[in-house]
Amino acid sequence: MAGSASDGRTIEVEGRAQGSDAVYVLGEALNECLRNLVAAGAGPHHLTSMTWECGAPQELHPGRRVVDLAWREVFAGFRPPLSVRYGKDDEVTVRASARVPNAPPPPTPVFRNYSVMELARQMSPRNQVPDMLGVFRQWTMDGAHARQRHRGLDIAYGAHRDCMLDLYRPESATRPPVFVFIHGGYWQAATKDQHAQVCAGMLRNGYAVANIDYPLAPETPLSRIVEHVRDALKFLVREQENLAINAAEMHVSGHSAGGHLAAMMASDPLAPPLRSAILLSGIFDVAALAPIPMGPVLGLKDAATVEALSPIRRMPRSDTRIAVSLGGLESDEFKRQSAEIAEKWGAAAPLHLEGAHHFNLIDGLTGGPLLDLALSVMRPA
Repeated sequence: MAGSASDGRTIEVEGRAQGSDAVYVLGEALNECLRNLVAAGAGPHHLTSMTWECGAPQELHPGRRVVDLAWREVFAGFRPPLSVRYGKDDEVTVRASARVPNAPPPPTPVFRNYSVMELARQMSPRNQVPDMLGVFRQWTMDGAHARQRHRGLDIAYGAHRDCMLDLYRPESATRPPVFVFIHGGYWQAATKDQHAQVCAGMLRNGYAVANIDYPLAPETPLSRIVEHVRDALKFLVREQENLAINAAEMHVSGHSAGGHLAAMMASDPLAPPLRSAILLSGIFDVAALAPIPMGPVLGLKDAATVEALSPIRRMPRSDTRIAVSLGGLESDEFKRQSAEIAEKWGAAAPLHLEGAHHFNLIDGLTGGPLLDLALSVMRPA
């Protein structure tokens, strides 16, 4: 720790790791840096600069997509000025500076009865798991294995490099209905490639699966992300003959940030018609994010933007059936938002998967009560 001033103090933290896979090692070093940052009383939003030292700077240039994704899995959309320098072979050292206020935020409520600090805890599902980086890496391995069994990968639905979808098809189907899955990651991290494994249940039940990616924040504000997802649905309708699917029978589901995007599609008169929307542990009232450091990253700059991007302040289209589910270990605020949107939108009370946290909730799409719930609204009696 170094330096101080009346308005705050500057801290210096680092993380280091060794190994032959530079991107993997970078993730380990970034994760250690984050742990040390938190231990020093700071967070990603306090970062002012960062330096990476490694044996091959070009391999860890942040312009590489795989490097960018590794960054996002640890620090999401918070981006201080970054330098990459030569260092030791088979070792990555991450050094970061941060500016931390001397006094914590006041305990006054900023949203409902929550102070800034308590609201940030309520809206941080990572608190439910001891090793978030391990979760991402397991998803990466499982997703890669699942994608090997499919063709129709990386189909562009727009001009941006992240406007891509995978189309998985059930066996012996000619024009199957379509289940669209939208991944989470707080609109700032993760990819479709890490979620192919959760689509197996829908494939077994005769649905084609469109697993979509979208451009991420902060480079893309949340309002524009919503438009990209709408473009993906329109693409499926426009290209249904070429893709040999029946987009007139389209269902959408999303997890976490993807749950928000699925709800936005279900309430968007400009989106194609949807038969159902299955909302999994979503953020439906983005007013809960505006007062915390996440708000500026997502472009939640004013009350009008918050209003327009909060599904809980909208209504679904009358021909779209709704189901809601979340993990039993979710925070009180996540539970409130799911309960309120289910009630307002005329859906059954949310299915709570007891013992499930925010991240392993989606495993239930492969079989069990969650898959049963989804199929029940996709195939009404």
